[in-house]
Amino acid sequence: MTMLTGAPFRIEPAAAPTPAARRRELVADPGFGRVFTDHLVSLRWSPRDGWHDGALTPYRPISLDPATVGLHYGQVVFEGLNAHRGEDGGVAVFRPHAHAARFRRSARRLAMPELPDDLFVAAVDTLVRHDRDWVGEAPGSCLYLRPLMFASEATLALRPALEYRFLLMAFASGGYFASGFGAVTVWVSETFTRAAPGGTGSVKCAGNYGGALLAQAEAAGQGCDQVVWLDPVERRQVEELGGMNLFFVYDDRLVTPPLTSTVLPGVTRECLLDLAPRLGLPVEEAPITVDRWRRDCASGALTEVFACGTAARVTPVGTVRSAGGEWRIGDGTPGPVTTRLARHLSAVQRGAVPGPPGWRYEIG
Repeated sequence: MTMLTGAPFRIEPAAAPTPAARRRELVADPGFGRVFTDHLVSLRWSPRDGWHDGALTPYRPISLDPATVGLHYGQVVFEGLNAHRGEDGGVAVFRPHAHAARFRRSARRLAMPELPDDLFVAAVDTLVRHDRDWVGEAPGSCLYLRPLMFASEATLALRPALEYRFLLMAFASGGYFASGFGAVTVWVSETFTRAAPGGTGSVKCAGNYGGALLAQAEAAGQGCDQVVWLDPVERRQVEELGGMNLFFVYDDRLVTPPLTSTVLPGVTRECLLDLAPRLGLPVEEAPITVDRWRRDCASGALTEVFACGTAARVTPVGTVRSAGGEWRIGDGTPGPVTTRLARHLSAVQRGAVPGPPGWRYEIG
């Protein structure tokens, strides 16, 4: 085993890396979350040694004790970020430092050790450098990176664990929705809520997503692609769409629900708050009720709605369904503002147009 110069990881090359022809075949039609690369990065934490035992290893199953704390008490946090191939053939990771900071906030909320930003980015750099050939060249393709931290101590004592494991894996991605950039249909959930004030809604922990699966199944049962979350107190204000943030377009003005303790601060949301005004599209953070959403669609004041997230990128919303009926946004197809923002964000991610300094972390 050798150490990668300048990074705290020993390298264990995959004994039998995926053949180039097979890799190209997989990357050409990867779907989402099923075509994993050849390697992963691993780190461990303990009170005595801090973060240690860093390694790049072949992608393979891991062994866990049945009493692993993360399995019982839910001390599990994760992130999601993308690497893109630029027009010059180079590869860059989009905003890894912003994701590192959110990863630390999530860990802090679940009483877990915080992984330093430089170590997070070094892990990303190490994995992408070794598996860069998995980054697709087709429009819309990328390498999706999934950092994960869980409590690995074997004990059933109800307290924060004393041992933790960090893993970073990656998979080739062609897009989150099968419809591509087609408008999605959404279901307003009046039965379930995503989070409670003072809870874990503003961080990226596994329990938030496990608790959302039944509501998502309800949405699917209504013929919808995603569930719309309302506020947990009055069940009136729109908060998120599944695991994505929402933007409402009034001609050339954007409105997005404000961040609260029950809304996840999306990195893509943050990007659009920065990029939209540069394109002459003012943005306001203000509450939107579901009644106003329906009323403004009926009057024509609300012209477009879109969701955004690392996996979903910019996704137009065409139709809304609820227990009280159904309504359409505009003509139900992707609108010009949504399309413009989607194309501009993609161009920034690929380096085709300049973005704010530091957004693209070049791998080479």
